Amino acid sequence: MSWELPPLGAIRVFEAAARLGSFTKAAEELGMTQSAASYQIKVLEERAGTPLFIRKTRQIALTEAGQQLAPHASGAFSALADAWVAT
Repeated sequence: MSWELPPLGAIRVFEAAARLGSFTKAAEELGMTQSAASYQIKVLEERAGTPLFIRKTRQIALTEAGQQLAPHASGAFSALADAWVAT
């Protein structure tokens, strides 16, 4: 993986897709089109240099790299939410 952080929006789409198991559901939750969500995942995978999802017809699953990243992304957004609530 690159040391330069990817766009926060791409990480947010990844976190939602990993949690919901769907690019479409992630897009709906985040108020964007499915194609915009897919593009953000593409950007993130290019930056990571590896696929993060296995794509099947109407299904997605995390690759090993995606499984390693998902809890960190989720934890980071939980920490941000906690910090926001605490202010």
